[in-house]
Amino acid sequence: MSQSIERSIDIEAPVERVWTALTEPAQFGAWFRVRIDTGFAVGEEARGQILVPGFEHVPWEVRIVAMEAPRLFAFTWHPYAVEEGADYSAETPTRVEFTLTPTSTGTRLTVVESGFENIPEHRRAEAFRMNEGGWAAQVKNIKAYVET
Repeated sequence: MSQSIERSIDIEAPVERVWTALTEPAQFGAWFRVRIDTGFAVGEEARGQILVPGFEHVPWEVRIVAMEAPRLFAFTWHPYAVEEGADYSAETPTRVEFTLTPTSTGTRLTVVESGFENIPEHRRAEAFRMNEGGWAAQVKNIKAYVET
């Protein structure tokens, strides 16, 4: 099993526009389907609530680890941490990196989530499977959001 997920998509918009959709919490929340209650700052936690039907009980919690405008945005989180009452704090989080590269028609956005080898074995495969499908949907979501 691979230990990372990678998805790329070409977006017909300037890098700066895609950067804003990634790093401005209200815009990130609009396409990611999460209500974010905090700002984004390197070294800080960002928190909110997932708005995807069936997952509204799940808090959204990440730690911002990189904001190198307008090229790299990254956070760590606990993948597919959806079991009510479960404590994931002892687990090593995965790292999600969004890299933006200018293209002749706009921006190539690449998302890489790595570190699944550190997820406890009893939930690793399911976390990988769910996030693999999730990132396939999320790159389409940000493309639609930015291009509209």
